[in-house]
Amino acid sequence: MTNETKQKVREFYDEIGWQQEDDGLYQNARYEDLRPVSREYIHKTRLRVMNGLIPTGRFLLDAGSGPVQYEEYKVYSQGYQKRVCLDISIQALREARERIGDHGLFVVGDLANLPFKQESFDGAVSMHAIHHLALTEHPRAYAEIHRVLATGRTAAIVNGWHEPLLSRMAEPLIGLMRKLSGRSVKKKKEWLNEEDPAGTFVRKMTPEWLKREIGSQMKIEIKPWRSVSTRILRWFVRPFGGRVFLKFVFWLEGVFPKFFAENGQYPLIVIKK
Repeated sequence: MTNETKQKVREFYDEIGWQQEDDGLYQNARYEDLRPVSREYIHKTRLRVMNGLIPTGRFLLDAGSGPVQYEEYKVYSQGYQKRVCLDISIQALREARERIGDHGLFVVGDLANLPFKQESFDGAVSMHAIHHLALTEHPRAYAEIHRVLATGRTAAIVNGWHEPLLSRMAEPLIGLMRKLSGRSVKKKKEWLNEEDPAGTFVRKMTPEWLKREIGSQMKIEIKPWRSVSTRILRWFVRPFGGRVFLKFVFWLEGVFPKFFAENGQYPLIVIKK
């Protein structure tokens, strides 16, 4: 990723993504399913990050913290003395300071070039942040988190897979439902080719890539975080019966963790040092 592209990502979050709208939510919340029918499932999946963290320590690094957007995100550092929020967006850090106050320390920085000494942190989290780097920089970001993590400690990273199996299976049905409802086909965004992109830069990986490029360099474990994408939730989970269906999905994710971790939309990647 060029410095120009990183600047555009910073500008997007400073000027759009981390600005609060009239409903009190951040603009970036439009990427989440905030309907009541999905609320319990979303809540429980966010708390799964604790499955990858040692719950107590001195400093927790939040790499690409954003504004510590959701209440569940605060839980990750409740057993730590301080949460160190690092983000490329100054607006994100302003919002994070408002949300967590004196519990936080706030640093403007690059995920792929962390400005911290080796083994500075007893834990680390990174929520939907590394995918804003070019794929060639992903290994550097993982290596940097591993470098600043203390021996014997863990980091929990959530990102999305590139075209996972469950999403590929759902797309023909979504296409049919879109056609029957008279809605036009959704065009895939080519962010780098747009003169004035509305969203931001994202590059996702595959399980095979992660195991080859990252798993060969450090000890990792891939767990399920949330197998159902926001797109699938919005199309298939309806108010009648939706909560029961998502309880079943959450149960399945726990019973068949390997399948859903590698074939669902969002894995929880645990680094163990």
